[in-house]
Amino acid sequence: MDDPVIAEGLTKTFKVPVREAGLRESVKSLFRRQFRYVEAVKEVGFRIPAGEIVGFLGPNGAGKTTTIKMLTGLLHPTSGDARVLGYQPWKRDKDLLRRIALVMGQRNNLQWDLPAADSFLLNKAIYGVPDGVFRERLDDYVDRLEVGALLDKPVRNLSLGERMKMEIIAAMLHGPEVVFLDEPTIGLDVTMQRRLRQFVLDQNKEEGVTVLLTSHYMADVSALAERVIVINQGSLLYDGALTGLSNRFSSHKTIRVEASDLPADLDGLGRVVDRNSAQATLEVERDRVSEVASKLLSAATVTDLSIEDPPLEEVIDRVFSGR
Repeated sequence: MDDPVIAEGLTKTFKVPVREAGLRESVKSLFRRQFRYVEAVKEVGFRIPAGEIVGFLGPNGAGKTTTIKMLTGLLHPTSGDARVLGYQPWKRDKDLLRRIALVMGQRNNLQWDLPAADSFLLNKAIYGVPDGVFRERLDDYVDRLEVGALLDKPVRNLSLGERMKMEIIAAMLHGPEVVFLDEPTIGLDVTMQRRLRQFVLDQNKEEGVTVLLTSHYMADVSALAERVIVINQGSLLYDGALTGLSNRFSSHKTIRVEASDLPADLDGLGRVVDRNSAQATLEVERDRVSEVASKLLSAATVTDLSIEDPPLEEVIDRVFSGR
């Protein structure tokens, strides 16, 4: 069986009207409109095996949402191909649409003036979910996300966190095999983020749901995904293990040392990030880590020493800024 998500050379180019500011330019554009072409996604290719959660990372405007829209059939690619569960998504085959789900944190998919419970019933009818299956799933999801008291409230009266819980429930009620999550925790507090992450993890482990996740919160990615795909300016930069990001894009590690008799001069060992009389934090080139650690252990009475990769946020910042 093929992987449920396959992208091969996906490219999307937008034709964008161009004009300068001012009345004269506005009038001119009515008669002689000019355009430029923006390549939002450039020959992106990857495969996602069944049951895997993959983080899809990139700065604003990198092409993440455009890629997801092509994979869910909302956009036609300019060139390239994709297969989701064996279907070409932009053909909008009904059998495919019954087996996937898309949750966009900045888009509302529920009926704004109706209670979420009504939207759930509408989805039940659209997807043909049997009564018993629908009730069992709804009761389970409502219990896990603790939203029983909110089912009869109009969606417009829900907080952002409450609405996102309802969006997730609505997306999962028909039992999708592949789920695309585009910034599902944006704007949520830490508690709400944690609960949504746990819900996604549970669905992945219990139902084998394949997930492609975009998020600006590295906590989402590190909690859910072991593999990440990094895209910037429309091009694929990295596809591999989350733990491999640091090796690929960061040249140093962080050494934290605690000792009562630290040497006064540590500059020759690495860049001193922070220090006081008993503790110091150093940035050290990867190929010098063992050497520096040995020197610290021989030069002082060390009570604690740790060697760490730099924070994921810092590594991602280096990737996006091209450093």
